[in-house]
Amino acid sequence: MAAFRILLADDHEVVRKGLCALLTSQPDWEVCGEASDGRDAVEKAQKLRPDVVILDIGMPSLNGLEATRHILKANPGTKVLILTLHDSDQVVREVLNAGARGFLLKSDAARDLVAAVEALRRDKTYFTSKVAAMVLDGYLKGGTATSPVLPGRNRLTPREREIVQLLAEGKSTKEVAVALGLSVKTAETHRSNIMRKLQLHSVSDLVLYAVRNNIVHVVQAGVEQQG
Repeated sequence: MAAFRILLADDHEVVRKGLCALLTSQPDWEVCGEASDGRDAVEKAQKLRPDVVILDIGMPSLNGLEATRHILKANPGTKVLILTLHDSDQVVREVLNAGARGFLLKSDAARDLVAAVEALRRDKTYFTSKVAAMVLDGYLKGGTATSPVLPGRNRLTPREREIVQLLAEGKSTKEVAVALGLSVKTAETHRSNIMRKLQLHSVSDLVLYAVRNNIVHVVQAGVEQQG
């Protein structure tokens, strides 16, 4: 019987090692690759073609939501499980909109990770009871009362969202161009279009927008806060 192959992406090595130990304790489960940021996860998913990809939502270079979109566009049959520290209604909706099949709080991973991955292996979805209740409540309300108002976000293209993340992480326009394989002029044009679309006037405004919309995570008081 062929091994069930899993790609694991988290920017903290100690977290990856802990999750790997849980996953490889299962018969016929194999962690075929690890990634430390979203862009690396996308590249390895395309190369390794795993059955399931486990993504931390708050990774550098490319966050877990955007990585999910890239991975599923290249291989729609791949199943994605998102790990996050927070379970706000906004985050849940964005995870679902990105196409992930499962959502798991990091605080529940030690107890529920194997069950979550097993559900995806059986072509089911997996949500913790709290998240499932939140999703159901949102749909029963027609998705209006609890839908976040995110001016401009839905108007951004996937490439523009990538650029927002890189700029918010402190990359220069030239560094963005190199990271995405663009000319500097094209990167500058994208940046200008983004600022105009979002009606932002400075890099600090862009950073604030990216944090509020879970495009990047922020470190405060020595504790990392992730979307």
